[in-house]
Amino acid sequence: MKRLRAALAGATGAVGQRYVTMLRDHPFIRLEVLMGNESAGKSYGEAVRWLDSTQLDERYASAEVSPTSPRSADGCDIVFSALPSVAAEKAEKEFAKAGFTVISEASAHRMEPDVPLIVPEVNHEHLGLIERQRKRRGWKGAIVATPNCTVTGLVLALKPLTDRYALKKCVVTTMQAVSGAGYPGVPSLDVIENVIPYIKDEEEKVSSESGKILGLFSSGSVSRARIQLAVSCNRVPVLEGHTESFYGEFGSPVDPAEAEEAMASFVSLPQRLCLPTAPERPIVVRRERDRPQPRLDRMAGSVPGMSVVVGRVRRGIGPRSLQFTLLSHNTVRGAAGNAILTAELMRSRGVL
Repeated sequence: MKRLRAALAGATGAVGQRYVTMLRDHPFIRLEVLMGNESAGKSYGEAVRWLDSTQLDERYASAEVSPTSPRSADGCDIVFSALPSVAAEKAEKEFAKAGFTVISEASAHRMEPDVPLIVPEVNHEHLGLIERQRKRRGWKGAIVATPNCTVTGLVLALKPLTDRYALKKCVVTTMQAVSGAGYPGVPSLDVIENVIPYIKDEEEKVSSESGKILGLFSSGSVSRARIQLAVSCNRVPVLEGHTESFYGEFGSPVDPAEAEEAMASFVSLPQRLCLPTAPERPIVVRRERDRPQPRLDRMAGSVPGMSVVVGRVRRGIGPRSLQFTLLSHNTVRGAAGNAILTAELMRSRGVL
């Protein structure tokens, strides 16, 4: 099996570190180039403030951080980008123009009509946008985006429900971990013993990105899903794991037990292909009255942290409504893990 050689931009950040951990023993993706800006020229061990509970692998600790440029990634098959959006806006286009396929964590290109915004179990067919992107822009490479970490868990939980019942409108309230703000993130004196009921641009991202991901791909373009979505985002003093409270109204009556089973039994193309980072069950349903909880459930699934956990499934106001609580790991499924799974899927589909 041919290995994929990978470069990582933004390697020293919190999400970059998650890539380093998750790719350490990957069966066919080999992380060979670590890139940074201010850290270029230093060893990775010297440059990084290591946040993960697992020990930094010596082969990465001793590796020299390269400048963030296409030249540094020469010989690689793919570039993972954990760059901040401002830096990503220019740098990712330069990589794509140079012939690299970029899988991006940044918001910079997510809503561009020819850029796939991918959660592999939900909208893998949107990878068809790559052909349009290359023709339109004259690139040999491409940019593939991954969603906001809050969106990833939400659309994954909604996929089996929208397919069965046709979601019309919903209200989502999020309780988001501090790690979602990166490092150093939210000042401790602001968030300890507190809830901050505002995260800049987050509510708009959840609404716009969900509509694109759940939209229909046809004739080389994506038609947005017609879902009315009201979102309230809150930052809470939890280290990892975004919790979301969902209320939705559908086009037909919804039986809570049937909806619960639809989520629990849901599998998609990554599971059928047995991709290494695909959990056996992308949605884990808990039937205890007080689950999910971030501390107990954020690493759920056969691939730890890659499953969304759903609980408290119950009827809403009327027979066509449903309520539940979901939890997703924001730096695993919501960031590095989703991007790695996207790379695995692209390789299996012959896109890489």
